[in-house]
Amino acid sequence: MAAFKDSWEAVIGLETHVQLGTNSKIFTAASTTFGDAPNTHIDPVVCGLPGTLPVLNQKVLEFAVKAAMALNLKIAEHSKFDRKQYFYPDLPKNYQISQFDEPIAEDGWIEVEVVEKGKDTYLKKVGIERLHMEEDAGKLVHAGSDRLDGSTHSLVDYNRAGVALAEIVSKPDLRTGREAAEYASEIRRIMRYLGVSDGNMQEGSLRCDVNISVRRGSDAPFGTKVEIKNMNSFSAIQKACEYEIERQIIAYENGTPVVQETRLWDEGRQLTKSMRSKEGSSDYRYFPDPDLGPIEVSVALRESWRKELPELPSSKRNRYAIDMGLSSYDSRVLTDELPMAIYFESVVSAGIEAKSAANWITGDLAAYVNANKLSFADLPLKPNQLAEMVKMIQEGEISGKIAKEILPELLAKGGSPKAIVNEKGLGMISDPEAIGSLVDELIVAFPNEVQAFRDGKTKLQGFFVGQLMKKTGGKADPKLANQILSKKLQS
Repeated sequence: MAAFKDSWEAVIGLETHVQLGTNSKIFTAASTTFGDAPNTHIDPVVCGLPGTLPVLNQKVLEFAVKAAMALNLKIAEHSKFDRKQYFYPDLPKNYQISQFDEPIAEDGWIEVEVVEKGKDTYLKKVGIERLHMEEDAGKLVHAGSDRLDGSTHSLVDYNRAGVALAEIVSKPDLRTGREAAEYASEIRRIMRYLGVSDGNMQEGSLRCDVNISVRRGSDAPFGTKVEIKNMNSFSAIQKACEYEIERQIIAYENGTPVVQETRLWDEGRQLTKSMRSKEGSSDYRYFPDPDLGPIEVSVALRESWRKELPELPSSKRNRYAIDMGLSSYDSRVLTDELPMAIYFESVVSAGIEAKSAANWITGDLAAYVNANKLSFADLPLKPNQLAEMVKMIQEGEISGKIAKEILPELLAKGGSPKAIVNEKGLGMISDPEAIGSLVDELIVAFPNEVQAFRDGKTKLQGFFVGQLMKKTGGKADPKLANQILSKKLQS
C-alpha cells in the first residue's frame, strides 16, 4: 500500500450542521430543551397539521448571520426558504424547510491551525462555500439501540423536529483526516465563542458529514465522491477519513469502481460501511416555500450584529503569541474554551506575568476542571485568588511547594490564599539567623556528606537543601537557603 499511496491525493469537504441555541424552534414557539420525554416539545406546526403556518424565529436569523460573519461569509441582501422534499418517518411534513439556491451567506473562509504529532504545526486556509438555515428532522429509535422494552419495531421522537440548524458547507480544500478534524474543531470553537451554539456533539448539537474522494495527484480531476455520516467526535472524523481514503485507493488500484454513496462510520469496528446510494439535488424537487416570505437583513441591522461579535479564537491565539510571548501550544490550549481564556486574561489583568498564569491554568487548574467536569466559569478558585497566590510565591511569602499544598483546598472551596497560609502557619521562613541555625544542625548531623562536599562533590548541596526543606516542612526560602548552605558548607 505504502508504495503507491504517495501518488494519490485526498479531496475532503465537510457539511457541518450546527444547532442554533435558541429557546424555541425555527418556525414555532415549541421548546428546544434536550433530553425531555419523547414528543413533549411538539405542536401543530412541528407536526405539519393542515392550516398551520411557519413564522421565522428572529433569534435564529440573528445567530445565523453572526455565525456567517465570524466565518468571513458575505451576507446575502436577499435570501429565501425552500422545501426539500423526501419521505421518511422522521419528517412529519414529508418535506424539510431549508435554503437551496439563495442561502443567507456565501463565499467565506477560516484559517485552521493543524497540529499533528511528529510534524510541524501549520496554518491551513479553508474556503467555506455557504451557510444556510434549515430545520432539523426528528429522531428514529430503532429496536436494539435506545430501546429497553425488547420491541422489534421502530418509534419516532419529534422533539428535535423543527430545531434550528445552520448548515456550513466547506469547499473541498481539506487533504487529510487531521485537517478535517481540526477544521470541525475550529468551527465548533467559533460557534461556542459566539454563543450561538453549545456545540455538544454527544447531544447532536454539532454534526458533521464528510465528503471524500481521491485522485492521482493535485492536477487530476476529482474522483467519485463518497459521503460519510455518524461521526460523533473529532477523533472519529479523522479516523473515518483515513479509513475511507485508504479504502478508495485500494479499490482504484485493484480496478474496483468507487460508487457515489452514503456510508456510515462504525466506531466499534473502526470502518465505514455502505448505507444507501447518494441522492442528487434533483431528487429532492426543491421549490420556494410559499408560506415564508423573502429574507432581507438591512445594513443597519447587519452592522449592529457585527458590533456584538466577540474576539474570535484565532485572533486570541495570535494576540497571546505575539503580544504576550506565549508558545503556540499555550496559546492554543488557553483559547480552546472561552471561559478558560476569560479566566486567564483576568489573572493577567490582576498583575501576573502571562507565562506564570498560563503554567498554573493549563496545568493544575485544567486538570482539576477536567477531572470534575467543570467549566472555568464555575471554578471556586477565582482569578483574583489565583493571582494572589502567585504573587505570594513571587514575593517570597510562600514556596511553590507550599502553593501546591494549599491548592487543593483553594480549588475545592476558593478563598484567600494569604488567609489559609496564615491560618495553617505555612508562611515562608526567610529569617537568615533561623535558617543558619538549622544549617548548623545539618552540618553536625551529616559530617560524611559535609566532607565529601568539601572534597569536590558539590552536587551534595542539593542533598542538604532537601534535608533543610524536610526539616522546615518546605517553608524555608529556597534562594536564601541555598546562599547560606553554600557559604557554611565551604567554610
